Amino acid sequence: MVSMGWTMKLATAALFLGLTMVVPRHEEDGDMCMYEALSDTDAVLCKGLEVFYPELGNIGCMFVPDCNNYRQKITHWDEPIVKFPGALEGATYILVMVDPDAPSRSSPKAQFWRHWLVTDIKGVDMKKGKIRGQELSAYQPPSPPAQSGFHRYQFFVYLQEGQNISLHSKENKTRGNWKMDKFLNRFHLSEPEASTQFMTENYQDSPNYQPPAGGSSEPTDKPKQS
Repeated sequence: MVSMGWTMKLATAALFLGLTMVVPRHEEDGDMCMYEALSDTDAVLCKGLEVFYPELGNIGCMFVPDCNNYRQKITHWDEPIVKFPGALEGATYILVMVDPDAPSRSSPKAQFWRHWLVTDIKGVDMKKGKIRGQELSAYQPPSPPAQSGFHRYQFFVYLQEGQNISLHSKENKTRGNWKMDKFLNRFHLSEPEASTQFMTENYQDSPNYQPPAGGSSEPTDKPKQS
């Protein structure tokens, strides 16, 4: 009987841990906003990097919640705070943000879509989440096309080691179809020092989406989609 009781306790504890993988936030005033963690497969990329957006907090290794219009808001917010607590203060870093799922994860014909590329970031700033350096590609918010499913938005930090990093003129003509592997090989950038990702989908694909009054489901200020 003692053994059976202990087994039941273990089973209950395991169930509790499983339930806590989905974290409720903003519970005040009856507002339940569920923060769901990425699958173990997608979470492999989450190593030492934090990404903070307004209202959301650190969204690394999470789905953007389907509440409070977050999936629409993120298409308009400015660049997030990207923090690498393990950065070396005397080093210099490169930050890369890409979407490998353009135009969709099932058919990523425009892989990689370059959302942000910053070089010459001082380690002391990287530790604090201050992305100051040479911006080779200005920040472009996540804006997955409608009916394209969830997109991964990936962040990588590389050690620059004093190199002068630049994009070819051909690379500057478009953000899509960026040969990220060739870029990394060109500057002998192998493994990232830190990385993470989050996932979101077009807000109109949400089961909770309510079209605006008047019958039109199109927003008045459509974001760029990638």
